Order: sequence, then C-alpha cells, then structure tokens
Amino acid sequence: MTGASGQTGGIAASHAPGAGLAALARRLRQGDASSLPVLLGLILIWGIFASQNENFLSARNLTNLVLQIAAMGTISVGIVLVLLLGEIDLSVGAVSGMGAAVMAILNVQHQVSPALSLLAGVATGSLIGLAQGFWFTRFRVPSFVVTLAGLLAWQGTLLWVLGTTGTVNVYDPLISGLAGTFLSPALGWALGALCVGMAVFGQVVTQRRRVKAGLPPASRGAMAARIAGVLVLVPAVVGLLNADRGVPLALLLLLGFVIGFDLLLRRTRFGRYIFAVGGNAEAARRAGIRVDAIRVAVFALCGALAASGGILATSRLLAVNQSSGGGDVLLNAIAAAVIGGTSLFGGRGTVWSALTGALLIGSISNGMDLLALPSSVKFMVTGAALLAAVTIDAIARSGRQPAGRT
Repeated sequence: MTGASGQTGGIAASHAPGAGLAALARRLRQGDASSLPVLLGLILIWGIFASQNENFLSARNLTNLVLQIAAMGTISVGIVLVLLLGEIDLSVGAVSGMGAAVMAILNVQHQVSPALSLLAGVATGSLIGLAQGFWFTRFRVPSFVVTLAGLLAWQGTLLWVLGTTGTVNVYDPLISGLAGTFLSPALGWALGALCVGMAVFGQVVTQRRRVKAGLPPASRGAMAARIAGVLVLVPAVVGLLNADRGVPLALLLLLGFVIGFDLLLRRTRFGRYIFAVGGNAEAARRAGIRVDAIRVAVFALCGALAASGGILATSRLLAVNQSSGGGDVLLNAIAAAVIGGTSLFGGRGTVWSALTGALLIGSISNGMDLLALPSSVKFMVTGAALLAAVTIDAIARSGRQPAGRT
C-alpha cells in the first residue's frame, strides 16, 4: 500500500503545474542540460546578427543557410555515432571528398548511371570506415591514430583519383538536384503537417510506453510544451522557406538522416548497444555484447555518412576538386556534434545535436559573411563556441557523478 500510494503521489506530482520547471532545474543541477545551451546560443547569435544586418533573417538568406549546413550536418551525424562510443574519426573530411570523387568520376568519365554512381560513392565511404574500424579493433591501435593516418592516406588517394585535371564538373540532373530541388508550396505545407502529426503521435506513443513499462508518465506540461513548440516551429520554418524558393530537398535529406538514426539509437537493440559500449565497454563485453562488432559497424556507418555529406556538397557546388573535404570540413563536423551536446566521453548524446550544432556553426559563418568579417574572426568565434561546449560537457560530467550518474 505504501509503495502504491508513493507511486500515485509521484504521478500526481508529475502533473503539478510547476513539476516541469522543477524537473528541468533538477536536470540542470545534475549536469543534464541536454540541448538547452545550444538553443540559447542560437537565439543569442541570431539576435546579434539580425540587429547588425537586416538580411540575416530574410527568407533567401535562411534558405541559403539550410543549404550550407546540409553537408556538414550529415557528416556530423556520423561523428555523433562515433563519439557515443567514446572514440573519434579524424578522416571524415577526406572520406567525404573520396566518396564524392568516386561518384563524379564514375558518372562523368565512365558514363555510369547517376543512381549507381551515388551508391558507389556511399559504398566507398562505408568500406573505408569498415577498414578503419577493423584496424582499430583488431590491432588495438587508438582510433585517433588510425583515422589520422586515414586522413592523410585518403587525401592522397583523392588527388590520385582526380588525376591531372584536379576538378570534375558534375552536370547530371539527379545529382545536382539533391541540393538544387525545392518543393512546391503545397507539398511543403503537406510535409509540414505530416511532421506535426508525427510529433504528436510520437508523444502519445512515448507516454503509453512509459505507462506500460510501469514508469511515471511525463508531465502534461512538458508534453504540451513540446507539442506547442512543434506547432509553432514547423509552420514558421515552412512558411519562411516557401517565401523564397520552397523547402529544399537537401533539408529533407538531412532531417531524414537525423530522424532515422535517432530512431535507430533510441528504438533498437543496436542503438542501446552503442550507448552501452560508450558508457562502459568492459561492462558491455561482460553482458555479452560484441563490442568490436559494434565499433566496426559504427565506423562503417560514419564513413557512409561522410561520403553522403560529400555528395551533398558536390551537388551544391556542381564539382569535385582537390580541396573537396578539406579546409574546415572535418573541424566543423566534429565541432557541430560537440557544440550540439554530444559528450566527448562517450555514452551520452543525441543525433539531434548534429543538426543543432551545425545550425549554430552555420549561423556564425553565414552571419559573419554578411557582415564581411575576415575568416580569422570566424575561426576564433567558432573555436570559442567549441571550447564553451566542451567546458559545459566537462561540468555536466562532474555534476552527474555526485548525482550517481555517468
């Protein structure tokens, strides 16, 4: 009776008006800030740039911003998976260039169909990730060293594949359409309505799963806040994009990767194994999880996502060259995952951090370009944002330890 009444009291408390705020405050004290810091950072950054340049929040500029972050966000999804293991992949920039180069060479120089060329490019990234993951697990060489060697090797391979010309222009409509296709306003609104419906349905299903598992249901205030956020955000985004060229296909591809891998992590055994290995590899091994197989699979997925990001970048630029995947591609992809809230220590994070982190970094770059600030300032600001995110993660980790969490 006591246990039942205590559970009933807990459930009733969860529906109290201030329960949601109290739970949020408790999570912050325990170091579980989730994506709140990056969302606050986005609001601050957008406010600053909007006050300095009226074009920043225009429909055309925000559409360009979405196109700019699509490739980075896709690569960053793979980085999130690797970081959840407590590992790192420094080769994703070079792998993105390699995947794009293989796709372009096959399509342009060998007249292979665009569909097969796209599959070959993604398969190239996957095979590279598979090889690096195997080397890392088989010979116990740190992933940092293996992927650093891969960064150098695949950059050299990219130069060899492209040959003396150094640049391959892409003309195929299917490939260029990945970043150049925009939905009609009616279709954009239809997809927006579908997203809202799926979000509401997801909240209902989650609530029922918690009750079925004997867990206290989420507070009604928290559910209402999430649903209200979706009801406001989705129509605003669709309306803004429709005011320019429409909802870009590149955005849908990025959201598809984010939602798909989010479901993979939260709803499948494989996803739970990733968190288990990242949290404590030895405990996962003793529990019967094939730790090395999980690691190899994750590196293969990271390689495939890197190649997909490189293909999206090629679709936007309509060319592959010797600098594809170079420059700040690697650093921005890693920074996006970390700034978005994925822990460098493994076992904690969400795929959505790739999207929010890429949006924050892309906003910094886009806003500074509008203000005609030099690249030196852009790098310094991005570095400061990365340092702040890692510091928050370290503080969060120390806050979770006294709370009995890892």
